[in-house]
Amino acid sequence: MTTPTALPTPTARRVLSVLGTLLAALLCALGLGATPASAHAALTSTDPANGSVVQTAPQRITLRFSEGVMLNADSIRVLDPGGERVEQGGPEHVDGKSDSAAVALRAGLARGTYTVAWQAVSADSHPVAGAFTFSIGAPSKTTVKATATVTEVDPAVEVLYDAGRYAAYAGFVLLVGGCVFAGVCRSSRSVQRIAVGGWITLFASTAALLLLRGAYTSGKGTGDVLDLALLGDVLATKPGAALLSRLLLLSAAAVFLAVLFGSYAREDDDRTRGERRDVAYGLGIGGTVVAVGLAATWAMAEHASVGIQAWLAMPVDVVHLVAVAVWLGGLAALLAALRSGEPLKRAAVVRFSRLAFASVCALVATGLYQSWRQVGSWDALTGTSYGRWLLVKAGLVIVLVGVAYFSRRWTARLTDGPEPKRTKSAKPAAQKVTAAAKGGGADSAERAAQLARQRAALEKAAGKRERDADENRSGLRRSVGAEAAVAVVLLAVTTVLTGTQPGRAEAEQQRAASGAAAPAATGPAEARIPYDTGGTNGRGTARITLDPGRSGRNTLDVAVTDAAGRPVDVPELEVSFTEKAKEIGPLRATLERRPGGRWQATGFQLPMAGEWQLSLTVRTSDIDQVTEIKNVKIN
Repeated sequence: MTTPTALPTPTARRVLSVLGTLLAALLCALGLGATPASAHAALTSTDPANGSVVQTAPQRITLRFSEGVMLNADSIRVLDPGGERVEQGGPEHVDGKSDSAAVALRAGLARGTYTVAWQAVSADSHPVAGAFTFSIGAPSKTTVKATATVTEVDPAVEVLYDAGRYAAYAGFVLLVGGCVFAGVCRSSRSVQRIAVGGWITLFASTAALLLLRGAYTSGKGTGDVLDLALLGDVLATKPGAALLSRLLLLSAAAVFLAVLFGSYAREDDDRTRGERRDVAYGLGIGGTVVAVGLAATWAMAEHASVGIQAWLAMPVDVVHLVAVAVWLGGLAALLAALRSGEPLKRAAVVRFSRLAFASVCALVATGLYQSWRQVGSWDALTGTSYGRWLLVKAGLVIVLVGVAYFSRRWTARLTDGPEPKRTKSAKPAAQKVTAAAKGGGADSAERAAQLARQRAALEKAAGKRERDADENRSGLRRSVGAEAAVAVVLLAVTTVLTGTQPGRAEAEQQRAASGAAAPAATGPAEARIPYDTGGTNGRGTARITLDPGRSGRNTLDVAVTDAAGRPVDVPELEVSFTEKAKEIGPLRATLERRPGGRWQATGFQLPMAGEWQLSLTVRTSDIDQVTEIKNVKIN
């Protein structure tokens, strides 16, 4: 006697509704909300500095980043006040350092405000862009809007690219998890569909990402997706090589699938037990190599390949990805096997339960290391986008482990009952098929095929009713279904994380920005410099005041006194500033003589903050002159 499968309760329907809503929200965030955080390589400094005024035209523009970047022929554009490009040659790294970019400028640049627009691809494969201005001699009006020069990712291309990244993760999980489940637990047609579906999804999404990447990184639209020139540029980069390697590995994976679900899955061949064991070892080694290789195509081109301890982070990331695939992909295979009505012995479920537990342990261990490496501090965990998404991911993993606890309880209660008996309707149906076939004719053959399909459907339904009568198997199927639903959301969050700037880098960028915006030290910059020209009345002191003592416009005031402290007029006095580290200067102040031993320059421009070398030259007679040097801190 059989009992029908219980329909979902109202509570279960509400839970599924909430999960569906959460998944939709996460997919919206995946497609539309991750853009502001996609800048992974942050611009840390420029030479000339943003908003600075230089007295002479620089020979080149230099940019420094928080991590390595990849450049193309149009990565740096320099526009004069009229909007004409003035760079000479293409951009290149400075001294071979990948975290820098520089481009030479034409000689004889006129005075005025210049705009620098830049775009690059960070070492973890994400496009970054920005713009800044500087002036030669003095600021001027410009026809260029800095914000308009920044190349942004086309919204349609970005949505397609993010969808492709999610599909690639899902395909990898289904392919690896389905194959592991088939090899270790049980192979069946439903499990085969999971693995083959994963292979197709991963192959199609990888090919799409390869075509979309050129338009994605260069800010072009969907019409340029098939541009072979862009494709050639992509293949010359590390992310492009990783995607191409993934396609090649998937070719090997296709052969693996053919053997795993073909000759190896057949148990009625003439191979001995030893020969089957040798094939199993070969499949295990080959499958491991392919799975690790596929995971490495992510590790070598994304977050793990940049930042601190990259030599350790990449293998850890590979282990993390494989563990996720074995666990979540195995869940999908187990759910497919439970829902298909195919016989599934308790031993197979127990083996997967142990395999999933080992995968969770590896996942937690590698996840803790990745969290420390990418976040870096407790403040970054709650104060950055990456940290907050990581907390969401951790919460989903906890929920997943909690649901898995109930699955393990149902697994412990499983028993291997007798195989489902053939239904009474099977024999009459078989007799009808035979009778129809003997009648001959096309109509009879078609009728026979129809009856055969009906018989198969009846037998499958009867078998499912027999198995659904087992409360433990029904409970296991429901709990595994809940795990799979949470896993879908977890994969979406993981994809968002790969498109979000790591918390450690974002926190450093926030600290740098807050430091740059912090108020200057109270009071103007001041220096007292004793001098001695060696002649008569050649000793004295110059008190130099720079107000407000910040980068930009300042008033320079020099008061000169003799050895007794009385104001004294000297025939000549010069002051200049040099920034040695940046090779800026000397910048000479145009001083005007004032009564009482005073000299003053108004509107004196210092282009940036830093440690400046102040040079004071004092002449007390036609032949008596001395130059004194002192460092001054400019905020």
